[in-house]
Amino acid sequence: MRVIDDEGRQLGVLTVKEALAAAAARALDLIEIVPTAEPPVCKIMDFGKYKYELAKKEKLQKKHQHVTLVKEIRFHPNTDTHDFEFKVRHARAFIEEGHKVKATVVFKGREITYKDQGQELIDRFTSQLEDIAKVDSSAKMEGRQMIAYYVADKSKKKSGESSKQSTESN
Repeated sequence: MRVIDDEGRQLGVLTVKEALAAAAARALDLIEIVPTAEPPVCKIMDFGKYKYELAKKEKLQKKHQHVTLVKEIRFHPNTDTHDFEFKVRHARAFIEEGHKVKATVVFKGREITYKDQGQELIDRFTSQLEDIAKVDSSAKMEGRQMIAYYVADKSKKKSGESSKQSTESN
């Protein structure tokens, strides 16, 4: 196996006994780094420190990733204007935070006969969000619910920011 010491220098191709003896002489561990290589690559280092550095890298990667949640906004076909506007404000906040929004129109009882009102509501919702979001999935009926998905439109967000900056600089 090819052995690399704790300072990064190559000790060459050694037998397992020789590599273990070299690690023991330095009071460190022999760790197999690349088992699939020909010959396998091993490194002499402190295993506890190695595990700590791996955990630290994983933690840093988790810290920089963003988890997108699906936030649901529910309507009925006869939702009032104020309630509608209130829910649009919530949807805008969710989209600005980077979440996906699921708009659901729920039909109870005989309301199912007013699918056109539900479609109007979804269309109005789409027009209210068109400056910051785009339709990810258009309105579809699933049982007694009409569902549409919206995601943040990064191209509209950037163009909106650049127009704000140009007006501020003038």
